[in-house]
Amino acid sequence: MEPLSQRKENILRAVIVEYVAAAEPVPSELLAQKYDLGVRSATIRNELAEMAEQGFLEQPHTSSGRVPSDQGYRYFVDRLLVGTPLEKEKKRQVNEATDEEDTLRELLKHTTKALSRLTHLLSAAATLREGNVPVRNAVLTVLGPTRALLVVILHNGLVENRVVELPQGTTIEQVGRINEALAAHVEAKTLGHLTRCKPFSTGDPPTDRLAKVVCARVQDVARALTQGQVIIEGEEYILSQPEFQRDAALLERLVANLEDESAIRQALVAESDTFPAVTIGKENPDEKMHTLSIIRQTFSVGDEEAGTIAIIGPTRLNYEHGIRLLDYTAIAIGETLTKLLR
Repeated sequence: MEPLSQRKENILRAVIVEYVAAAEPVPSELLAQKYDLGVRSATIRNELAEMAEQGFLEQPHTSSGRVPSDQGYRYFVDRLLVGTPLEKEKKRQVNEATDEEDTLRELLKHTTKALSRLTHLLSAAATLREGNVPVRNAVLTVLGPTRALLVVILHNGLVENRVVELPQGTTIEQVGRINEALAAHVEAKTLGHLTRCKPFSTGDPPTDRLAKVVCARVQDVARALTQGQVIIEGEEYILSQPEFQRDAALLERLVANLEDESAIRQALVAESDTFPAVTIGKENPDEKMHTLSIIRQTFSVGDEEAGTIAIIGPTRLNYEHGIRLLDYTAIAIGETLTKLLR
């Protein structure tokens, strides 16, 4: 993509700022009045026309102003972003959402809710679909006479909990024997292996009945994690965006797309050479996503990638703010996961 002149870059930035804020085509008169571009409205009109011919802008109607095209947004993201720091209040809200959660799913649920509130857009997260992640430990903790909590800890930092209904008459001693056998049964085994695990034997029939129940719950955890998890929050925000509200057919398609979890997952886990990764409009491989832009960032435990978190909105989203927010959020998630693993 050929670089634009400094003046054209200034005009493109101004058009994007105005369109992101108001969702209305931007006329040359507004740019001349509001921005110190060093030229009159007629010159700005000529520049807008040239940039439209080059593919950076579009004109919805003959008499209307201009709006950014996918190519214009791409130029802006690649060349014109300004690295301003994230506001302290938004950092506080992210830290609050990512602090002291005891499972990855709950952590991501709280975090995606916070992101949606901060951006007024859809936010989503996906854990890696990895069958070869080894299990670090599994422990059964008694909650009461008939219930216990199974905690499964993976080497990549994921922690999953499942409630286990105890067979009648289960004793603390039996739970202790189960934990001894369970540690040997799951330690260093991969999730893929545990999806096919068979009940282990302790040599004590009453304890073996409990072992069968526990093993079934371990399988549930392994199957859920090898499928990966997708968490989506903020549908109400994205559906209220002006461009979707003005077009009933577009809104209907968007609702159908948001119900397609596989499409969201594919969009989140798409490979990229760099992160944060930004795909704009028709850059998304899935045609269902052509009216949307997606900003994605990976989160990790130590050096090991654990998943992806994203902001999804119309192509008219605030890329600068979204990228800064996701960068900070991914670091906060990673720090919390690392603390949980210790």
